[in-house]
Formats: sequence, C-alpha cells, structure tokens
Amino acid sequence: MSGSLERRPELDKLLDQIRPGDTLVVWRLDRLGRSIRDLIDQLHALADRGVGFRSLQETIDTTSPGGRLVFHVFAALAEFERDLIKERTNAGLAAARARGRTGGRPSRLSADQVRTARRLYEQQDMTVAQIGDVLGVSRTTIYRTLAKHTEPVTARRTKPSPTM
Repeated sequence: MSGSLERRPELDKLLDQIRPGDTLVVWRLDRLGRSIRDLIDQLHALADRGVGFRSLQETIDTTSPGGRLVFHVFAALAEFERDLIKERTNAGLAAARARGRTGGRPSRLSADQVRTARRLYEQQDMTVAQIGDVLGVSRTTIYRTLAKHTEPVTARRTKPSPTM
C-alpha cells in the first residue's frame, strides 16, 4: 500500500507479527514512512522492540552500527532540507507582503457590497441570512466580512423579533 496513507492495515498486521531478533526488509525507505519524521519514529519503535531494519534500494541496514549511522545522516540531511524549504517559503511570503501581495482566497464581496452589507445590517430591517441571500453569499460570509471591516459584530438572531 502507499506510504502516504494515514492508516495502513497491511503494515499494522506486519508490525503485529514481527518479533525481537527479526529484520524488517523494505524495497525503499518511502515504503515504510510517510515522512522522515514518521520514518524515524517507526525505526525507533522497531529498535525498541529489538527488530532490525533493511532498505534494499538505499542499502541501509540498521542491524549494524554503520547502517544506523548512515540512516541518521540521511535523516539529518532530510531535516536540514526541510528547514531550508521552510525558510525559503517564509522569505518568499515576506517579499510578497512587502510588494503588497497577500495570500489567501479573494474576497467574495466587493467594497460596494461590503458597504451595502454594513448599511443593511445597521438598519436591522433584514436578518443576516436575508442580507446574504441578497448579496449571494452565506450568513457566515456576512458575519466574517462585517467583523473584518469594522469592530467585532455580535451574533444576531436570524429571524426578526415581532414588534410589540
């Protein structure tokens, strides 16, 4: 089964059957773990149970001291690469913000529609659901937009109360 899946019943069955002194052999490292962190956790769990590990493609054999060293060097390099990617991504996002670009999904409402929603909300003639229907968006979008463009909006009943 794919190593990217959260639940892998066949691997779970194998791990239930493996005993101390056994060696788990895989074709490639990615067959065992979804990520380097997951792979390291899996190998530590195997080591705690007294089970060795071999990867045929990467020629890693954790039953020997040299194999454990190679595995940990690979793991450290993968973590370093992940940190570099994270650093570059954050630098790119900061540069984009400096240029006035923001991430995220574009607003469903234009500036005019936001003003209309605010005016209708303050008049209290319509429910938030009705305002959303008029503007073609959900109640949640109206609440979120009103909160974003002014002070926090308190929740209001969806149906107007009868006048006395």
